Amino acid sequence: MDGWRSSTQRRGFFEFCSGVLSAYPARLDYYSVTAIRKTPNNFDDSSQTFGWLETSKMTITFKPSLQEIHELIPQGNTIPVYAQIPADLLTPVIAYLRLVTNGRFSFLFESVAGGEKIGRYSFIGADPYKILKTGEKEAVTGDPLIALEKELKSIKFVPIPGIPSFTGGAIGYIAYDCVKYFEPRTARELHDPFGLPDSVFLFCDTLIIFDHIYQLLNVVSHYRGDSTDPKIIENQYHLAIEKIQRVLNLLQTDLTPSVPQKEIQLNQACTSNVGKKGYETFVTQLKKHIKNGDIIQAVPSQRLTRHTSLHPFNVYRYLRTLNPSPYMFYIDLEDYQIVGASPELLVKVEDDIVYTHPIAGTRKRGKTKEEDEKLVKELINDPKERAEHIMLVDLGRNDVNRVCQPETVKVDSLMEVEKYSHVMHIVSQVSGKLRPEKTRFDAFRSIFPASTVSGAPKIRAMELIAELEQEKRGVYAGAVGHFDFANSIDTCISIRTMLFKNGVAYLQAGGIVYDSVEEDEYQETINKLKSNVVCIDEAEKYYYNLQNHNY
Repeated sequence: MDGWRSSTQRRGFFEFCSGVLSAYPARLDYYSVTAIRKTPNNFDDSSQTFGWLETSKMTITFKPSLQEIHELIPQGNTIPVYAQIPADLLTPVIAYLRLVTNGRFSFLFESVAGGEKIGRYSFIGADPYKILKTGEKEAVTGDPLIALEKELKSIKFVPIPGIPSFTGGAIGYIAYDCVKYFEPRTARELHDPFGLPDSVFLFCDTLIIFDHIYQLLNVVSHYRGDSTDPKIIENQYHLAIEKIQRVLNLLQTDLTPSVPQKEIQLNQACTSNVGKKGYETFVTQLKKHIKNGDIIQAVPSQRLTRHTSLHPFNVYRYLRTLNPSPYMFYIDLEDYQIVGASPELLVKVEDDIVYTHPIAGTRKRGKTKEEDEKLVKELINDPKERAEHIMLVDLGRNDVNRVCQPETVKVDSLMEVEKYSHVMHIVSQVSGKLRPEKTRFDAFRSIFPASTVSGAPKIRAMELIAELEQEKRGVYAGAVGHFDFANSIDTCISIRTMLFKNGVAYLQAGGIVYDSVEEDEYQETINKLKSNVVCIDEAEKYYYNLQNHNY
């Protein structure tokens, strides 16, 4: 899958850039201390001439023009306004560090399609104009999609040529446990080990968008308004330009590198919430339910907990190089951070076409090219893996069919193998055209959560999983992505994902139980968790060596 957007050939992109962040403190308002910005002298924030990319100054053109905005207003009330500059001297990581003022409420989305081709676009946002939190302890309770739809329904988006359709919207996560709002039968009183909202969305109308094909950077804001008064239109247009200029100002600042001040502890142990014996008991119990005909398959999980003094963004920097994936993301939500490299699209809706991307069937990567190819053949010809995968493709077709015109539902690709840093997977894609009376929110409800992290039949499998796990899954197995201004969705399943809170990293993975050997399913979860564990280990070694001058 292409991930956040379309792809081109992968290139090397690990940046040991300036702006190394300090160790994990109690709060995240330390960027300005450890990554000090140096603003050029005599910089005029209102000027449209910038000299930060080259020795010669360049004049920035803002598109569309004010006259073009007047012509576009009859089509809608939300119109992208953007400035485009060369990006060959800038990277998404550096741009993110320059954009964030103190790390709070910001995101970076990147993509490597199929683990091998860098995505065309990277997206960066901060300083949302609204933050929507839902949950039992929040001001907004119940189904998070109702609140999302309410916030977005008044927007009438006007697409602009030359930039991607995702230029702003609601960016965030929906926890696995939100399924109780879509399927009330699954509601259970479970222990909450995290104490987080059910969902959090950052409403951002100003983004940085990297175009990796053409080596361009787009800073996009929006004209927003319903007025026909020329003076108000002009004021709103200039407000969008001011937001763009503010971002360009931040992008030209320097960052002073710093070494983490808190001592890095190497080789921290990972603790499982259930242990090997406990997980194998899950598998045994679920196999009994399969034998009795209660379910066809299920996906129990285990969670690892690990202390670390690293800043989560430094972990993300390693993860993006160790495990490049279609959906790579870093989301800073002030008190906690979500870091992930997910291989699996959950649901995408674009131009009223619904896509889902079942992944099932896993092998570890080979140590040599020959061993790798041998494992590919073994995986694709394994009767158990094939049966599990075909079953999940059928479930995906059923989920899509519930909201799409039946004659349009099809399998676009079937049982292809995608390779990642530590594992390979069998993947397929299902699509269909939305029925006229259905919305993107209906499509999300129909598919969430994926059968690949729950089971089949989905509702009964989730009930049994809850009885065994006895804890909320939280971010794990939920969704991360965006509901944008353009009436589209692009979300991935939050697997291969780490949650950081108060100096603790939480990692979680599951294995499919169908015709399984208990120890094999346990080992599958370990294989899936390996890339994230290695990522933290390697990042800690690097910053430990910096602290101790072991270059």
